[in-house]
Amino acid sequence: MNLKTKKCSVEAEYLKYLLVLPAILLILILFPSGIAAQSSVEQTPYVAVEEMPQFPGGDAALFKYLAKNIHYPQAAKEKNIQGKVVIKFCVTSIGGISQISVLQGLNPDVDEEAIRVVKTLPVFTPGKKGGVAVPVWYLVPITFKFKEV
Repeated sequence: MNLKTKKCSVEAEYLKYLLVLPAILLILILFPSGIAAQSSVEQTPYVAVEEMPQFPGGDAALFKYLAKNIHYPQAAKEKNIQGKVVIKFCVTSIGGISQISVLQGLNPDVDEEAIRVVKTLPVFTPGKKGGVAVPVWYLVPITFKFKEV
């Protein structure tokens, strides 16, 4: 093989890459929500979908779970803090919990307890849009009230 033939084959390979790379970039620009993008980045959560996420056993079971697992912070008891904390979180397309935040707070101690308990929630049945599981925002009010004796 002479040097001239080798140089031509290298130039042909280089030219092939110069033609393929712009085509790939164009596809990525035109179709940013392609398969690779969907698998690595969760899409923006929906507010409402045809089939909303479900806690195992329904809403009654969710509130029972919360009541059983909430531990009233002692500092909040001493300050006579009672009321409702509204927690916002995302039920992911696989039923997990993410992006937890306090939508309506009451007191830092109580808010932290509400977040702690929401982090322990079991997997939900995910919400669906068009028959496909999607992430959905979920709001849950958690009431902190002294038990009547």
